[in-house]
Amino acid sequence: MAKSVSVSGENVAGCVRTREELSRRASAVFDAHREGTLVPRIERVLPLARAAEAHELLESRATAGKVLLEI
Repeated sequence: MAKSVSVSGENVAGCVRTREELSRRASAVFDAHREGTLVPRIERVLPLARAAEAHELLESRATAGKVLLEI
């Protein structure tokens, strides 16, 4: 059976027209994070020495949240 694979990406340049709009939207995101209404889901925090393990977790799709490397 074939494996389903996709690659996607986004660039903020296609979403904003001016530097002021970018600044306003970025401020809204940072404000929401500061207020606790935007909370990233952190699955694991690994030391930088375990970066290969972090890649394996992402490649295997074994995580539902962010995998962070601590330096």
